[in-house]
Amino acid sequence: MIDYQRLRDWAIPVVEQRYRVEDTLLYALALGLGEDATDVRQLQFVDETRPGGLRVLPSMAVVLGFPGSWMQDPGTGIDFPKIVHGDELIELHQPLPAAGTVRAEHRVVRIVDKGPGRGATITYDKTLSDATSGALLATVRHTTFARGDGGFSAGGGPTDPPLPAPPPVPARLPERQIDLRTLPQQALLYRLCADRNPLHSQPEVARAAGFERPILHGLGTYGLACRALLALWADHDPARLKRQYARFTAPVLPGDTLRFETWREGGEIAFRTRAIERNRVVLDFGRALITD
Repeated sequence: MIDYQRLRDWAIPVVEQRYRVEDTLLYALALGLGEDATDVRQLQFVDETRPGGLRVLPSMAVVLGFPGSWMQDPGTGIDFPKIVHGDELIELHQPLPAAGTVRAEHRVVRIVDKGPGRGATITYDKTLSDATSGALLATVRHTTFARGDGGFSAGGGPTDPPLPAPPPVPARLPERQIDLRTLPQQALLYRLCADRNPLHSQPEVARAAGFERPILHGLGTYGLACRALLALWADHDPARLKRQYARFTAPVLPGDTLRFETWREGGEIAFRTRAIERNRVVLDFGRALITD
């Protein structure tokens, strides 16, 4: 069972990571960029020899400085096999370099007991900085839904208040949308970027977890959303995307075609993502800040 104070004070190791141009290329290729090898807007993310140099998808901030499966440590009190990704928020403070060394510092910032039988949410932040200059590159907020850990505050123990519910996407028809087809081997490619959980590569592990076959990483779907937002609203310019949020609502099976539905809502772009063949919403409550 979760011990609130112990988990709140959990020391997640600082990660320093040197990444190469090849890592940046792999991340973009793992998200399907370059599928049209004549589209120069896609090639700027997958060909470092082009004039102007290599550009980086902002969502790569989620894999840089990856802290590993620290929640798997029995000392956290988390029922690890029952966790699922809840939501993800990235804020970009400047464009990510195509290569360099980053320093990632993580801390647990919120633990919410939803009640016995209802699970808990655990939120931790990552600050991603240039290890040489100290310049802040991105802030990432990651929330995990721990399905097996509700009720730890029963009897008056501590719990944090939940964050306000995110606004839903508009009820009207989408203003702009794009379909992106995932590859059958998409999860096998994406796992090379950071997360090697066998749920995404071993059929027997996926079946034991209740899935018919290995699923795509949630952050892979999130990266595809970043790609779609840049295409629809930013003319493929990664420097224009400043913030992206989404909640994970269902898994993606490699080979699914994903439809990204978007709306301009105030000063932001609202979006959701649907797996067309199965008619399942896989990302919802999406919000992105894209500058002019």
